[in-house]
Amino acid sequence: MLSDPIVLARIQFAANISFHILFPTISIALSWVLLFFKYRSNKTNDPAWQALYSFWVKIFALTFALGVVTGVTMSFQFGTNWPGYMQTVGNVAGPLLAYEVLTAFFLEATFLGIMLFGQKRVSRRIHTIATLLVAIGTSFSAFWILALNSWMQTPRGIEIVDGRVRVLDWFAVIFNPTMPYQLSHMLVASGLVVAFLIAGISAYRYLHDDQSRSNLLGLKTGIYLAAILIPLQIFIGDLNGLNVLKHQPAKLAAIEAIWDTETGASLNLFALPNEKERRNDYVLSIPKLGSLILTHELNGKILGLNEFKDLHPPVAKVFWSFRVMVGVGMLMLLVSWWCCFSLLRNKPLGKLKARILLGMTFSGWVAVLSGWYVTEIGRQPWLVTGILKTVDAASKVPAPMIATTLFMYLALYVFLLISYISVLFFMAKNAVKSQKAY
Repeated sequence: MLSDPIVLARIQFAANISFHILFPTISIALSWVLLFFKYRSNKTNDPAWQALYSFWVKIFALTFALGVVTGVTMSFQFGTNWPGYMQTVGNVAGPLLAYEVLTAFFLEATFLGIMLFGQKRVSRRIHTIATLLVAIGTSFSAFWILALNSWMQTPRGIEIVDGRVRVLDWFAVIFNPTMPYQLSHMLVASGLVVAFLIAGISAYRYLHDDQSRSNLLGLKTGIYLAAILIPLQIFIGDLNGLNVLKHQPAKLAAIEAIWDTETGASLNLFALPNEKERRNDYVLSIPKLGSLILTHELNGKILGLNEFKDLHPPVAKVFWSFRVMVGVGMLMLLVSWWCCFSLLRNKPLGKLKARILLGMTFSGWVAVLSGWYVTEIGRQPWLVTGILKTVDAASKVPAPMIATTLFMYLALYVFLLISYISVLFFMAKNAVKSQKAY
């Protein structure tokens, strides 16, 4: 496998996107949480809200910077590793990526300076507007990127001329069947990433005897936000599943490791998909529950992987990625509601719950990455469904050259990730010291 340039190119892009996606998932939702902190500070004149804003805006700046840097390296790979992608679908991908820069990145970059450094130089109203515009910019960025990615899942509004995609209807391209579900799913996922990040960092400070009103407000914000968003995410996930059933049945069959078309399909809680013999080993399932969940009918029909011959994704990777995502989501639900129940009864959080929240600080990242793997691996062997296969878009760069750059990327990403997490807790520790000194 490691001598195959296509496999190496896929691993390299997966490494890049996996590392990059960690930071936009924070900056998208954190910008709106910062706006909430700013609003509460303006409305109440409570210095605790301002202290909360001042602490988390530094984390936002660090996260935003890493998101920009890692995003740039991804764009290079379109030319170096996947030239066939732009050659075939550049008429769609090029404009959508340009719109993201023009309407989102420029907006964020313009007002981020005011947001970070203008608090004592401009009026409170202007500073609040700058925070709002940065939040709008991050959401616009998600909109355009997910419009492109969802179009790759379910392409619409185009025709093929001489082997290249030509756009007939931009509205159909942007608002393709997958786009509303993928966008809403990612925005709520971003909210959950930030909710547990805020709760986890605040719990760290809480465990280090930071009982300040500011930190307790942050802790409550994270817990309440998670408790509200996780049921919403489950609802959106169900809608997304129905959409996948309709438009990407091969992906859904891989998610549930269903080999033969079934009516009244069982839900496979555990299985070891055997792709060589096209069956499952060591199966633990619940009869008919699969069809009930997936189609909302007890005897609903689910197409099996054998219907698609070899044009279906790797089963084991998609099957287990989905279960990791769902498992982490269920844990988020239990922890957030358990902590929320204590807060609503005006009981102290306690060290046990605080330690659990600290342990789940980056649980949102795990859920997002596993969900993203379901989305992207579940599209294989297509890069653009029905139009361009992954193998047909790859370059002829030699495997040793890709392996060298892959190793360099991985080494740099591990260093940056460790540094980022270390800085977050260093900032939290300094905030505890500041509170104690105060």
